[in-house]
Amino acid sequence: MSEETTPTKIEIPAVIAVSEFASRLSLPPAKVVGELMKNGVMATVNEQIDFDTASIIAGELGFEIVMEAEKPEERPSTQTEAKDGASSESKPRPPIVAVMGHVDHGKTSLLDAIRNANVAAGEAGGITQHIGAYQVTKSDRVITFLDTPGHEAFAALREHGAKTCDVAIVVVAADDGVKPQTKEAIEHARAAKVSLVIAITKTDKAGADTNRVKQELSEINVVPDDWGGDIPCIEVSSKTQAGIDKLLEVVLLVADILDPKAVYKGLANGVVIESHIDTGKGPVATFLVQNGEFNSGDWVVVGNSYGKIRSITDYLGQPLKKATPAMPVQISGLKELPEFGDWFEEVETEKIAKDWAASQARKSSIKTLHSSKVMNLADLSHAVIDGKVKELALIVKADAQGSLESLLNTLGEIGNDEVRVGIVSSGIGDISESDVNSAIASGAIILGFNVGISSVVNQLAKRSSIEFRLYKIIYELLDDVRDWLSSLLDPEVIEHERASLKILGVFKTTKSHVVCGGKVMSGKITPNLDVRVSDGKKDLGMAKIDSLQRNKDQVKEVVEGDECGMNLSTNVKIEVGNTLRFIETESKSRRI
Repeated sequence: MSEETTPTKIEIPAVIAVSEFASRLSLPPAKVVGELMKNGVMATVNEQIDFDTASIIAGELGFEIVMEAEKPEERPSTQTEAKDGASSESKPRPPIVAVMGHVDHGKTSLLDAIRNANVAAGEAGGITQHIGAYQVTKSDRVITFLDTPGHEAFAALREHGAKTCDVAIVVVAADDGVKPQTKEAIEHARAAKVSLVIAITKTDKAGADTNRVKQELSEINVVPDDWGGDIPCIEVSSKTQAGIDKLLEVVLLVADILDPKAVYKGLANGVVIESHIDTGKGPVATFLVQNGEFNSGDWVVVGNSYGKIRSITDYLGQPLKKATPAMPVQISGLKELPEFGDWFEEVETEKIAKDWAASQARKSSIKTLHSSKVMNLADLSHAVIDGKVKELALIVKADAQGSLESLLNTLGEIGNDEVRVGIVSSGIGDISESDVNSAIASGAIILGFNVGISSVVNQLAKRSSIEFRLYKIIYELLDDVRDWLSSLLDPEVIEHERASLKILGVFKTTKSHVVCGGKVMSGKITPNLDVRVSDGKKDLGMAKIDSLQRNKDQVKEVVEGDECGMNLSTNVKIEVGNTLRFIETESKSRRI
């Protein structure tokens, strides 16, 4: 297309399949796939691309695209809309606490000690099931604890603009001190703008040194209150339960300062903190309510799904009539299993639920395409592109320094001028929670050589869709990396000319179609072939066969010597004397 020609404007939606995009451009799918490859986007005809990507590709192909107008969709009612005319005034709610810190510093033991202390103090019943959160009572006041990685909770809640978490208890072992994960936990808590409380654990162990812990905390600007700062530091022992009561008292004091409130009446909303498939119940989820209240029989939308609540139980497995703010409850009745961090909202009718779930599905698709996707072994097309070089992001852990250096040196040599390995981080020891967090941020695959992974970290990786592989034999690791890098190589596209035709007449020309006729000079023409238009000196563009005729009859093929007519989808101006070449493309994978 010449510079003077005004590009054809074509409307497309925010997200479109490659095949549909090619159809709207009246181009063969192979042409669009090839152009995407040139721009570093590996997508098949069945995959979707976003508007920005489509705009770039269309511009290079001589088209101009505009966004299709989308009918605005009505958002479900929020919690500010009260039920039955009830007041939407906010009232005090229980504080919500997340426990964070280094994986070996006693987070789980501390949570167990808090639960056991509460049961011993007279709580009716016992913990009968794990639902990702629970509540304890101290001085006749309720505290909600999230039994899930705190940084995940903060990230999920920040995404929805909610401040449901109030306090972060960061555990630091008295015999081990501040570790990188301790610093990360504090950074997450500060980013979420929640109040910090430090729990110095394992104070009963040999080698415990609380003063050293406080000194290390001060060095990262976390100054204990007894050192003149404003951060409470409580010494506790999960084994003896020493300090547990004091820790809960401090949490309540911090809550008094924060004075957390919520709207109790009205349509409910909140976040998913746990989910699983239950035999007999189907999808079961734990909701942490932020505002409003819901009952059995109410409709909710969550993630891309919806459902009518069939049952509500608390963390003890006891049935409830309703759920209120800061209350973790397990519900059944959803159509599909939601994910951790999905936002839920109560709606008034099934129709609103269905319409909103469909809307959320579309938005989720758009959001996914606009954001950096997590790398996984099933789809390596989301590698980092540095210039024209695609980079496979890896995090490498090994059992010894010598093994690690050998691995890093060998991995650095794998690749070529198109693909290469990028090491996000490396280290000695088992795969840790910190490694998974780095993989979440960078989209990396984690490789472990002669190391392990704990069940807690394994669950975190699965929940975050992070891929990791463990190896005992080094060449198996290297073979896999070569395979993954090879999958990032652009395939070799081979064109086979199957026929040619000389244009003898042009009968009708529109903006996107040409009806023409001619004589087959060689080969056999079938409707599935791509069409390249030439004026004898240069290629003018591509076309797609919509229909093929001979003697006014629709046919499946025409052969050398036949005259035929055809309806072509194209934006190319076709004239008498032009040559049409009918081609079939073949993609061949390449290897390093």
